[in-house]
Formats: sequence, structure tokens, C-alpha cells
Amino acid sequence: MTATLVLRLAAPLQAWGTVSRFSQRDSHTRPTKSAVIGMCAAALGHDRSTPLGALAHIRFGVRADRPGTPVRDYHTVGAGTYPVRPRDVITDHRRAAALSRQMEAATGPAFGHHQIDNWYGAPKKISTDPGSGTLVSAELSRTALITERWYLADASFVTGLESPDATLLQTIADALEHPKRLLWLGRKSCPPSGTIAGAIQEGDLEHALTRTALLPDATETAPWAWIETDPHTASSTPVTDQPVIFHPEQRAHTTRWERRTRINPEPSAPLWEVIP
Repeated sequence: MTATLVLRLAAPLQAWGTVSRFSQRDSHTRPTKSAVIGMCAAALGHDRSTPLGALAHIRFGVRADRPGTPVRDYHTVGAGTYPVRPRDVITDHRRAAALSRQMEAATGPAFGHHQIDNWYGAPKKISTDPGSGTLVSAELSRTALITERWYLADASFVTGLESPDATLLQTIADALEHPKRLLWLGRKSCPPSGTIAGAIQEGDLEHALTRTALLPDATETAPWAWIETDPHTASSTPVTDQPVIFHPEQRAHTTRWERRTRINPEPSAPLWEVIP
């Protein structure tokens, strides 16, 4: 007999990266198994080098009650001029020398000048731009780096974790409500809101997702769900988000299979209790 722990994943912003690099950080349209298992491992107090053990064998499914809206966060890095805080000047002789040269060129000797009081936040590697005489980043003085980070805004999901070990699921549920490490929904800037852990139900993933009421903020009456399945199941598709190890130097994922289906929550399903 298997059991399924249902989780509520909701927040103003979520970010479920699949192929993220420095300049382009994407987000999947729904939570990934790797990210959710990683969140459970963090709640349990595991570090990235801890073997996943039984967590790797959990069967995963997700229901999109409120799919949310993709939003882009646009950044530029470098190529600007930078003000300087007095304490930076005092503690870094390179900044002091660069600032002195700039101020002397403009107004005469001025180290300690009252104008410095209104300046703040310079990077360490700075130099004087020969054209304008302003302070610029020594490494990024000419070309800005443009980055894009994608998020899901105003989304809510119900995920299911199926295992034959109900004790493991209860341990995970307790840990998610009293985590030993910080939790976030895919990215550190996306902390979860409200209650995460729901009920542990007897039965498999699809049964549990059907027996779980729609979330209070749901926009779908028959939401799509993605259920982990056997690779020989009809209409199943591969996804590369099965975690193997989270160690920064050995991080690895492999392929699992899932099928997409509509879920019609039963009218008699218990209401989801959300504790703010």
C-alpha cells in the first residue's frame, strides 16, 4: 500500500529553472521534481553532499490550480559610473587614490570633501574613465552584461509525493512546517507563503490529487496535472529533472517519464486549510 503527501506551493513569485545560465535564467511553467525534492532535503537539514537515499525514489506529481503568469526581470551589469562611500575610501587605498585624482581634476585637492558624504556603494575594481574622468568598473567599463530572469507570478500548485513509506512522508511533512534550512520555490528570492504540507492520503498520486480540493485561489476548475509514470505508458513524455546528487561539483540529473492529464477534484474533497 502506498501513501501520498500533498503539498501546497504558492508565492508571489516562483522560479523553476531547467536550463539556467548566468545571462539567461528560465522558469518552467510548473514545479520540477528536482526542486521539490531539494526543498524537502533542505527542510530535513541535509546539505548538498548528503546522499538522497529514499528521497530519490519518491514518485512525483503536480497539479496547476493557478498556473500564474510568466514575468521577465531584466538586468544590466556594469558599464556604469559608481559613487563611493567614505568608509570605502578609507579602507581601500585604490579607491582613495582614484577618488582623489577625480576630485582634484574637478575642484582641486578634496579628500574628505563634504561632497563625499552623499556618495555610496562602489565596487572594488575601479578606475578613472579617460574620456569623462568619472569612476568606472575596471573590468566592465565599456560593455554591459545583459541578463534575463524569468519567474511565475501569482501561481499556486498542489504537488504529490508518493511513497510506500508513510513514516518518511510524515517526517517530510513535519520538516516542511519546521524546516532546518531556509526554503524557497526554485530560487532564493522566492520564499513560500502560508502552509506547505497538507494531508497524507492512502493511495497513489492521481487518487490523492483527485481527493484534494482546489486551492482557495484556483483559477482552473479542472486543472492540468503531470503525473510521474512508467516510460511505457501511452502518451508519456520524458523530463530531465530526476535528481541524482545535488553536490555543487557533482550535480547530476537523469530522465524520468510523466503523463499530462486533467484532474477533476471530487466535490466532497476536504477543503485545504491554509495557515498564513
